[in-house]
Amino acid sequence: MPEQWGDISAKAKQKVLDDIPSEWKIPSEKLPSGDVLDVTDFPAQSGILSQQDLDITDSFAVDIVAKIAKGEWTSEDVTRAFCKRAAIAHQLVNCLTVIMFDDGIERAKQLDAEFKRTGKVTGPLHGLPISLKDNFNVPGYPSSVGFCSWATEPMQTESTIVKTLRDLGAVFYVKTNVPTAMMIPESVNNTYGRTLNPLNRKTTSGGSSGGESALVCLKGSPLGVGTDIGGSVRIPSACTGIFTIKPSHGRFPQTGARSALAGQEAVASVNSGMARSIADVRLYAKNVVDSAPWLRDHNCIEIPWRSVELKAKPKIAVFRDDGYIQPTPPVSRALEETVAKLKAKGYEIVEWDNTCHLEIYQIVGKLFVADGGKSLEKIVQASEEPWRPELKMYQDATELGVHELWQIQAHRTALAKQYLERWAAVEGLDAILGPVTPYASPKHGEFRHVGYTAVFNVLDYSSSSFPTGVYVDKEKDVVPDGLKTHSDLDAQTQREYDPVLSHGLPVSLQLTGRRLQEEKILALTEKIIEDLKA
Repeated sequence: MPEQWGDISAKAKQKVLDDIPSEWKIPSEKLPSGDVLDVTDFPAQSGILSQQDLDITDSFAVDIVAKIAKGEWTSEDVTRAFCKRAAIAHQLVNCLTVIMFDDGIERAKQLDAEFKRTGKVTGPLHGLPISLKDNFNVPGYPSSVGFCSWATEPMQTESTIVKTLRDLGAVFYVKTNVPTAMMIPESVNNTYGRTLNPLNRKTTSGGSSGGESALVCLKGSPLGVGTDIGGSVRIPSACTGIFTIKPSHGRFPQTGARSALAGQEAVASVNSGMARSIADVRLYAKNVVDSAPWLRDHNCIEIPWRSVELKAKPKIAVFRDDGYIQPTPPVSRALEETVAKLKAKGYEIVEWDNTCHLEIYQIVGKLFVADGGKSLEKIVQASEEPWRPELKMYQDATELGVHELWQIQAHRTALAKQYLERWAAVEGLDAILGPVTPYASPKHGEFRHVGYTAVFNVLDYSSSSFPTGVYVDKEKDVVPDGLKTHSDLDAQTQREYDPVLSHGLPVSLQLTGRRLQEEKILALTEKIIEDLKA
């Protein structure tokens, strides 16, 4: 008789805890109680981290690789510090699925020995600990993607991005939690449970890269790698106030990563770095592209990294609303305040026509369930775990015929053409600025709309997510009386929004360029951030 899913889950959760060294475990009496919502200060107060550990984990990735290259820090010291902090983070917010501390520390020792022998780094990421989303394969460790039936299966192969980063000098030490099938905008599954937002544990850290966002937010990782097929790096980054970019398909290698929807290629999954600074996201992006990934992944396009010269007064189109669900008040305020500051800095601001956004978003749902949910059903049935309620659209889906699928894909192509024509009609347009999600971060179980991000997956545009410096204010950010809503789901979203619970959460926005404009969007995002601070 196959092992029951509940037993698999219990063992998987316990293994993560067992793999934390006893000296890094937080005594139960010292763990923050459930009513302590913001736990971001706890690691520094835990007594587990030395002053050097704190100095290391407070640092940005670009500074860490520089200090290792100068011999000021060893990779072993850096790796141990992040292993400790990741262990603390997991005990606070349940963000890890696989612990590889011993392998990571051994790899760091080898890099230190090589540096001592040659006086040279092995690559631009020499000695840098990098955390990986659960679906990236590391030989000898499982890639469960949230499924019980996959939680005990060690992988035999290595994802292309993992090999790429390893060759650049990276150290791998943890893998992070995801939702079941990576198709829920909150990181919850039957195997490892739910990941919490370190900024407010009653709210979500997002999905599907929510384990990464929570870990990076708690400084348990200087640089994480997530994936995005409908918003899965941008949404978690927004929920936790960190930075990322969704690249166009073909810039970063994606082959060899595990997927529950293998063969669904109408909307491509991409990967990217997630970090506490835009400079660290660029560190990931530039070095991956500089490694010539088109020689290892047939999907990668041979476009070397390009330098960008921005206009003194960029032209930005503002996208306020998708016509289906309005942003909640703090998101609208963050957008208005950001636009006002950019205008004051001389940016040319125009309004963006959202006419076909809902139509594009509706295509996403059809494409994701085109197989009638059979791919997910097979994996779920293998352990007899129950369907997650958030995956009801897959459970209830009807398989499409080839003709109907082709019609949907033809419609997608027509809408993409229409969107590009609209862009071209705005002379000199550099980017579109708008919400990442309708929320700062909602309560668990209340993330209901990914339309603001998924549209740009269908179009395959480059999009960043960045914190604006605006925070939810329970006095300012209330739903106005008599608000006219677009839909029943819009009305529900506004009713569920809780300004008191959300008070103090960061609010992020999304900056979008055309296809394959990663360099420009990173540079323009950085300029906007600097101009917002000034």
